[in-house]
Amino acid sequence: MSKEKFTAAVNTSYNFSGPSIYLGAGVYENEILADAKVNLSLRMMNRHGLVTGATGSGKTRTLQVIAEQLSAAGVAVFMPDMKGDLSGMAREGTTNDKIEERAKALNVKFSPSGFPVEIYSLSGKLGAQMRATVTEFGPVLLSKVLELNEVQSSVLMILFKYADDKQLPIVDLNDLKKVLNYLSEGEGAAEIKDSYGKISSATASTMLRKIVALETQGVNKLFGEKSFDIEDLLEKVDGRGVISLLNVSDVQNQPAIFSTFMLSLLAEIYQTLPEAGDLDKPKLVFFLDEAHLLFKDAPKAFMDQIEQVIRLIRSKGVGVFFCSQLTSDVPPSVLSQLGNRVHHVIRAFTPNDVKDLKETIKTFPKSEFYDLEKQFTQLGIGQAFITVLNEKGIPTETTVTHLTPPVSRMGPLTADEYKAQLDGSEFYKKYQESIDPRSAFEILNERVQAVKEEQEQAAAQKQAAKAAPRSTRQEKSTFEEVLSSPITKQVGKELVRGVFGMLFGSAPRRSYSRRRW
Repeated sequence: MSKEKFTAAVNTSYNFSGPSIYLGAGVYENEILADAKVNLSLRMMNRHGLVTGATGSGKTRTLQVIAEQLSAAGVAVFMPDMKGDLSGMAREGTTNDKIEERAKALNVKFSPSGFPVEIYSLSGKLGAQMRATVTEFGPVLLSKVLELNEVQSSVLMILFKYADDKQLPIVDLNDLKKVLNYLSEGEGAAEIKDSYGKISSATASTMLRKIVALETQGVNKLFGEKSFDIEDLLEKVDGRGVISLLNVSDVQNQPAIFSTFMLSLLAEIYQTLPEAGDLDKPKLVFFLDEAHLLFKDAPKAFMDQIEQVIRLIRSKGVGVFFCSQLTSDVPPSVLSQLGNRVHHVIRAFTPNDVKDLKETIKTFPKSEFYDLEKQFTQLGIGQAFITVLNEKGIPTETTVTHLTPPVSRMGPLTADEYKAQLDGSEFYKKYQESIDPRSAFEILNERVQAVKEEQEQAAAQKQAAKAAPRSTRQEKSTFEEVLSSPITKQVGKELVRGVFGMLFGSAPRRSYSRRRW
């Protein structure tokens, strides 16, 4: 098999008529062939993708390369910053021997550049505060965050259904707790019994403890107003798409929270954006890093929501890329919908690793150029097996690719740079202040207060009746005794009969006797 044949096969497979981004060059028999260019069609990026790789294989830098080139092509990007080290994309990169060596091997010029970056945070400490109302979050995703069992999840559904029927906005966790207390122990318990079902005190108490536990974890600020405006993700600066980073380094010990929040954001994008069909390039590419956290112990309702969003969101002009260490981290029902694949090295150290490797290889198109099982374990840092969809939707040649280096900084902003980045952000100012609108908490409090006032008024009237003067009560009592006596009753009957007789004109009957003369 010749190098020329390999280069021709790669160029035929990865040469697109429409706009594309450059990922790197093919590797054949351990040699980097700069002419065998591996590209990714922008038109097919809404067919979603998967980026996997062991720790230290260069997966994060691959995400950075893709994000940079998408931004340069005018495509907006959203991605989580797991360790806080992607903020450097806002600044130009600096060259070194390794970068120069990689650029020379690929026959490309290293041109340092920074990109428009917005930084967000779930706690509000590390960036512009990202929020969603509890209603926007929805019962399915909230059940995942609170780690509710099936019974508790069904009760949460009742709370949302009641609030929707009664037009009670559930904005934050205080609203949710108020509705839960009102329907389980308050005046609302009898109200919902027939239409919605009874909520047991034990279930309500357990749910309340879990809500309070979530509040104590310091992420209760992500529920409330102003909720995040999806349109802010689609901003451009000088024709380049804005890279929106969600810094989750301060909530890494709560993986279910940030992974589920990202899915809620994706669901909101799907519900908000209009239908767009197939575009020459997507409006937005959404990266879901640490995907295994999203699917861990996920209930069926949760999985159904993920599958629906992934299946339908491409028609809104949005591409979704899952990022994880292993292909098996993503369920088959989701994996089958991912057309673009970038797989870094797999470490086959244990029997389970070997099993995962064999299963991964089965998902790749067969190659006449590689022994896939052998090659997968021999990939170097910054190298990956790649197969994507061409413009006809056909998988490209499976190619070991030497990836191009990022042109922005590969590391975090300094403390001063980070502060300056936030101070200069309009979105940081926009979402800094929270709003406390009139919602379920206030409405139910008013309702409970009104009932309480009615009860107090009735009690006061009853007390006033008891406190009337004794003489009045005694006179009334004597009068009642007279009226209730047998003689009075008989006189009353006669009087009534007499009155009725006069009214209707009937005369009393008389008895006549015949006298004999």
